[in-house]
Amino acid sequence: MSERRTLRLYRMNGGVQRRVVSKDGRNNIRIDNIDGMVKLYLHDIWTTVVDMKWRYKLTLFVSTFLTTWFFFGVLFYLIAMANNDLNIEQASNHTPCVMNVATLTGAYLFSLESQTTIGYGFRHISEECPFAILTLVFQLVLTGLAEIFVTGAFLAKLARPKKRAETVKFSQLALVSKHKGQLCVMVRVANMRKSLLVQCQLSGKLFFPDVTEEGEKIQLHQESVDFQFDSNEQCPFLVLPLIFYHVLDERSPLANLTAENLKVRNFELVVTLNATMESTASTCQSRTSYVPQEFRWGYEFKPLSIGTHRGKYVTDFNYFDEIQLSSDSLLLQEPRNEKLLLEEEYSKD
Repeated sequence: MSERRTLRLYRMNGGVQRRVVSKDGRNNIRIDNIDGMVKLYLHDIWTTVVDMKWRYKLTLFVSTFLTTWFFFGVLFYLIAMANNDLNIEQASNHTPCVMNVATLTGAYLFSLESQTTIGYGFRHISEECPFAILTLVFQLVLTGLAEIFVTGAFLAKLARPKKRAETVKFSQLALVSKHKGQLCVMVRVANMRKSLLVQCQLSGKLFFPDVTEEGEKIQLHQESVDFQFDSNEQCPFLVLPLIFYHVLDERSPLANLTAENLKVRNFELVVTLNATMESTASTCQSRTSYVPQEFRWGYEFKPLSIGTHRGKYVTDFNYFDEIQLSSDSLLLQEPRNEKLLLEEEYSKD
């Protein structure tokens, strides 16, 4: 079954399935009507700037320079105006605060040259005006801090582990089949880069509506779903695509899942891979989610074609999302209607 067919099956019956987490791992929750949201964002300005979209970040970067150049250019122009430097008929012994600045454009160019350290030549500051010297010092200190902040935000956004997490691939479908005699939920995970991910751990969260014993309705109740690799709790070596298993035993929140009620259940399984990048030793997290329409009962993943070429293993990802019927015939049988079972018991009696 190809990925295109998988997406068609997911979108059947019209409508879009609501999710807590999208298939590409993004948070799919919108927050509205919070008083003081702007103030809260400004309190943590670093995170706000790092999380900005690139178009806003580039706008901030450009506007930071243009604003500071123009602002201090106006200050130098006002200083020149107060010192009577703009008067054409100046006394022969008059010393301007900033030499060769007679217009706002000249003051702007002096501010730009000072901040970008490409001066001084034609325009330069004199020793006769302490206020202009203090303004210049204040400009260099303030704009230096602003440049460090904006540049650091750029580097932080580029170096975020989130970008590394985008090269982790999850299977489009979650399968229910038997593995080593136990009924399991299976997902396939692959690392798409040559650099390794170490200390990999796959975990899950099951979101579903629930009602407590006191009658409280919880729209998104959470239960932990543990995944293992080949029934082994040790960290796997994610150098080739691997299949992770969750055993549907009595401890599982999906213990009562059957082929029949799978069609009417309302839940979302969020799967998260936590790993450490070998190149930087930073922790990255990648996630996806599965809704009931993306579960297949009685299917298993087709084995990937792994060959060799010039002494290297080669994995064919054309078969990454391909599935096949399980070899267990009991899983392939259609679930029997409870009404028919009762009628059979009644006829026996």
